[in-house]
Amino acid sequence: MAGRQLNVWVVDDDQSVRWVLEKALRQADMEGRTFERAEHLLEAIEHGQPDVLITDVRMPGMSGIALLERLRTSCPELPIIIITAHSDLENAVAAYKGGAFEYLPKPFDIDEAMELVRKAARQNGQAASGEQQSTQGIRSLIGQAPAMQEVFRSIGRLAGSSMTVLITGESGTGKELVAQALHEHSPRANKPFVALNTSAIAAELLESELFGHEKGAFTGADARRIGRFEQADGGTLFLDEIGDMSPALQTRLLRVLAESEFYRVGGQSSIKVDVRVIAATNQDLARAVKESRFREDLYHRLNVIRINSPPLRQRRADIPLLLNHYLVESAKELDAPAKSIDADALDVLQDYDWPGNVRQLVNATRRLTVTAPGTVITNEDIPADLGGSVTSQRAAQEWTRSLATWAEKQLSVQDGGPLLDTALPEFEKTLIQIAMSQTNGHRQEAAKLLGWGRNTLARKMKSLHMD
Repeated sequence: MAGRQLNVWVVDDDQSVRWVLEKALRQADMEGRTFERAEHLLEAIEHGQPDVLITDVRMPGMSGIALLERLRTSCPELPIIIITAHSDLENAVAAYKGGAFEYLPKPFDIDEAMELVRKAARQNGQAASGEQQSTQGIRSLIGQAPAMQEVFRSIGRLAGSSMTVLITGESGTGKELVAQALHEHSPRANKPFVALNTSAIAAELLESELFGHEKGAFTGADARRIGRFEQADGGTLFLDEIGDMSPALQTRLLRVLAESEFYRVGGQSSIKVDVRVIAATNQDLARAVKESRFREDLYHRLNVIRINSPPLRQRRADIPLLLNHYLVESAKELDAPAKSIDADALDVLQDYDWPGNVRQLVNATRRLTVTAPGTVITNEDIPADLGGSVTSQRAAQEWTRSLATWAEKQLSVQDGGPLLDTALPEFEKTLIQIAMSQTNGHRQEAAKLLGWGRNTLARKMKSLHMD
């Protein structure tokens, strides 16, 4: 493109956006031409095409996505940049699947947009294309914040691919939802999506869980078992908390990724599979490699493409969207009327740091759906552990008052049995359930929350029939 002025066309029904981009293009020494509607551009493009096209998504008449599909046939080499104020996973995936060079959510930085135009011009004709597939999204993957837009763009770029992906991020940030979205927008969408939390299964059982076993392979193996790799054949296997995997299993996993075949435990015949592996971790795997806790070759095999799932405190703008969405979902789940949330309560929850991320927010909406007395959640309804005005002292008083009422009722019943024999199992069971929920089923972490060792927790769960 050196030696002549770049010719850039802009399609947007918003006059102010057209004006800003036209001015920016002139200042960047590019020739700009603007159109209010996609139909007007299609008329002009019959007489010559630009070096780069910038188009909005939502416009009167033909949408930007429809224009993208039309130009994909008539002008396959034309790099197209999609801009939109309605930035979500659906638009991002549709843009990339339609062959867009890049997807840019509004508001955008003008300098960044101009650099993107130059990059598109340099790589004219190299924009990724993909087969048209369903763009039905994962509804729970919600976000308008820049950190989530980067996640959406990554999913969109990978929409036509079956590459191995490593998803990083803190616990509770929705890494499995990202994995599901990658699967749903991949060529494997009509095949199985199989998820496994590797840290939730004892190390001695994980090998059988992954690869299956033959009858008689070990004590208790009364029948052949099909493992997760075979279940996911043709589709996607999501391995959560991959950093907790034992060295021996890391070696077996590496071999499967390299050779696409494995042996069941106790088996003599190799089994070929076609599985896309998406792994996730809340650990720093690069550090784990340096500390010899994770195989370097496996790390590089998994870390082909990395997507970071951002913590909620880095996307506070999304908290109102998430709260409203999950309040509706919680109401459906609990068969209760959906509740709204007032501005003061929303401010409190938006300022809260959410150490448990989206998982904690989901649990909070269930809790508020049950405990808030009215149809509108106010600041008085938000407990202190979420930053609200309900003090821990008041909560403790309510809890002990309920306990006292129950004890009096038990004592009034003839042959009610010793109070502690009745209360302690239920008390322990409730606390175990809460701890397991908070740690997503990770027993060692749950045991720490309860002040027990892992073996004590396992023994308690067995005695309470919670396994």
